[in-house]
Amino acid sequence: MKIIISNQSELPIYAQIKEQIKEQILNGQLADGTVLPSIRGLAKELSVSVITTSRAYSDLEAEGFIATAQGRGSIVLSRNNDILREQYLKRIEEGLNTAIRTAGLIDLPREELHTMVDMLWKTQ
Repeated sequence: MKIIISNQSELPIYAQIKEQIKEQILNGQLADGTVLPSIRGLAKELSVSVITTSRAYSDLEAEGFIATAQGRGSIVLSRNNDILREQYLKRIEEGLNTAIRTAGLIDLPREELHTMVDMLWKTQ
């Protein structure tokens, strides 16, 4: 698991950690059942406070990305759970909204956009 902390980011450090772990889960770099580094271990590795990594893990757990068991650590939850599904749906909606706005800039007819989506769907 690779996490890069940026002092230039507008996000607080805990949010940077959370977002990078979330991204790695969503794109499959962290598979279901993967055991994450301990809170203390990650804090030491990143040279940040244990409170910072604890907040990131707590937020990830609240959002349904990981589960934490006392004495056993934190593991990545299955991508088939409902909360994760909602995250994927949110990403799809964002992508579609971008496509629709872009199509509107060139007055692309709705039917043409549908045709494009159908063609792209078939190539997957």
